[in-house]
This record gives sequence, structure tokens and C-alpha cells, in this order.
Amino acid sequence: MNQSSETPTDLPAESETRSEHVFRRIQTAIIKGEIAPGTKISEPELARTYGISRGPLREAIHRLEGQKLVVRIPHVGARVVSLSLEELVELYEIRESLEGMACRLAAERMSESEIIELRNVLDTHERDASFQAGQGYYQQEGDHDFHYRIIQGSGNRTLARLLCDELYQLVRMYRIQFSATPHRPRQAFTEHHRILDAIAERDGELAELLMRRHIAASRRNMEHQLGTQTRAAVAPVKRPAARAYKNRGES
Repeated sequence: MNQSSETPTDLPAESETRSEHVFRRIQTAIIKGEIAPGTKISEPELARTYGISRGPLREAIHRLEGQKLVVRIPHVGARVVSLSLEELVELYEIRESLEGMACRLAAERMSESEIIELRNVLDTHERDASFQAGQGYYQQEGDHDFHYRIIQGSGNRTLARLLCDELYQLVRMYRIQFSATPHRPRQAFTEHHRILDAIAERDGELAELLMRRHIAASRRNMEHQLGTQTRAAVAPVKRPAARAYKNRGES
């Protein structure tokens, strides 16, 4: 886990405790892949990197466990989460069902001002430099996140707790990881607009269907990318053909 030391601009604002600041920095590093999945969490190393005592650091790690970004393995210790393909598929199946429901409820319950704000979120996404360059989808969280806004707009507190608290950062980590697939950012953006149009028209049934299709497409993209990576990892190494030796009796 080679993280750079803090610079003056990295220091927390007065309203933010140092523990909270370090928690946010480690969380961001995990979500963006700067601390790779499966990496062993070394408290001494992190304490040195972020210049924090072990007590607040342990509190930050405990919070990361609550967000499913860090897991404790018996006899091994704490590691950054690394889901198997089967576990990822299950996570996306949950998303497809629950976010589809949230989208239907949002079409029924979101106010006109909330729908306008959701459209403004997509306008912001479209102006993002990385998106314009085709390098990935907009990666901001919370109120800047199209999915987050819809879940909140559902008005269902249990759904919001599950999707915006318990699973949100874990899902976001994998959304970011697979957002740079060629053509997927533009395709996802188009799908978002169709979902928004259905919400604006108060067509809950269509909104739910479109959201489920959107997440299913993301799952297929993820499965394809992981399958490609697996095949590349196990592909046999091509060796140069043996030289032919003439008139030397060798074969």
C-alpha cells in the first residue's frame, strides 16, 4: 500500500476531525483501486503514511468494515475486499431488484424540483472532462450520483439504508472499476436519460424496467471484462519454434 504522504493541501478542514479525514482518504484510495483489492491492511504502515495514531486509525478501519470495503479473515487479518465473480453477480442481482423498485417509487414520489435537480446531475455528468474524452463515467458520490438521487427520491427509508449506507461504497467501487470499458460510459449515459424521462412522465412501470435493464447491462459488461481478464491470465505462453538443424542428425 504505497500511499503518498500528506501535503498541506491534504490537511483536514477545521470542521473535519483528523480521524474523519483519514477515513475519507483511505476510503477513496480503496474505491479508486489505489489500494488494490485483496491488499492486507497494515496498521503500522497506514499509521506512518497518514501520520495518525493507532486508535483513530482502528476506528477508521472499523468504519470501512461497516461499508464492506474491508473484511476480516480468520487467522489472516483485515484485507481490502475482493469479491469473486459469483459474489459480484449476486451483488448486481440485488441492485437490479432493489434499484428497480426504487426507480418505480421515485417516478411516483419525486417532486418536480427533484426531477429538475436530477436532470441537472446528468447535465453535469455530460460536461465532465473524463466522460467527454471517453475515459469513464462521472465518479462523484452522494447527491452528484444519478443512482443515489433516485434511491433517495424513492422516499423509502429502508431502501435508502440498504443501498445508500450499507452497500453504497462497495457498489461504487465496482462501478468505478468497470466504468472505463470502451463505449460503456456513453451507453450508460443514454440509459440514464431514458430512465429519467420515464420518471418525469410518472411511468413507474417503465422506469423500473429501464433501471433493471440498465443494471443488467452493467452486470454483463462486468462479467465480460472479468472473463477477458481471466482468459488473458491463463493463456499459454507462446514459445519460439525450435530451430531446425540440417545435416546434424538432430530432430
